[in-house]
Amino acid sequence: MIDVKNLHKYFGSLEVLKGIDCHIDKGECVCVIGPSGSGKSTFLRCLNLLETPTKGDIVIDDMHLTEKDFDVDAMRKRVGMVFQHFNLFNNKTVLENIMLAPEYVRCKEAKKLKTGKSKKQIHEEVKNEAMELLKRIGLESKADVYPSTLSGGQKQRVAIVRALAMNPDVMLFDEPTSALDPEMVGEVLELMKQLAREGMTMVVVTHEMGFAKEVGSRVVFMDEGHIIEQNTPEEFFSNPQSERLKIFLKKVL
Repeated sequence: MIDVKNLHKYFGSLEVLKGIDCHIDKGECVCVIGPSGSGKSTFLRCLNLLETPTKGDIVIDDMHLTEKDFDVDAMRKRVGMVFQHFNLFNNKTVLENIMLAPEYVRCKEAKKLKTGKSKKQIHEEVKNEAMELLKRIGLESKADVYPSTLSGGQKQRVAIVRALAMNPDVMLFDEPTSALDPEMVGEVLELMKQLAREGMTMVVVTHEMGFAKEVGSRVVFMDEGHIIEQNTPEEFFSNPQSERLKIFLKKVL
């Protein structure tokens, strides 16, 4: 599903990723943990080319992300991203936020493939699907309000279903609960647990050790641009091998 080989990333002369190798199977929920500055968010952002790798190979299914002239837009239809700070469009309603990308893509495809579907038909289709997604998170009553009126937890749940509206094969989460009040964290994690149970392939950069333990199929520990250790949650937390991971877990658990 996802194959990363010898991934390096420099910012100027600073090497942030130092030869990452990682394989993720379809349906896995891989949680990436580590101290601040370890390179975990940069690694995640390389997986959908929000950061351009300096060196190395990234393959997602049949897509070779590091090839010259690679179609980034085609990849982003299949790889959803959820950010720490939601990144909703404040000048658009909740419903418009969810509809924006799928409607744009489907109109473009209908024109290119000459499917005969009108913009109005596509608009109605996408609107119905977006409302179903809002029902799923219990926010259908918020369809016509603007993001500024939502709580942090509601914004993040909308951001997650906005990514799901594109029917992605993979979902990337970059510390999705870090900007939330503690009491809002549970509702976002519950939605992510549902996705994992449904078999969505997920890569989650997180500080939520409970989520990693309970939901992750594998936990990866990064430090100073390297993957130091990875294992099943049970082994990872109960029987850490590296000294660096033992020190980290003592501080966070």
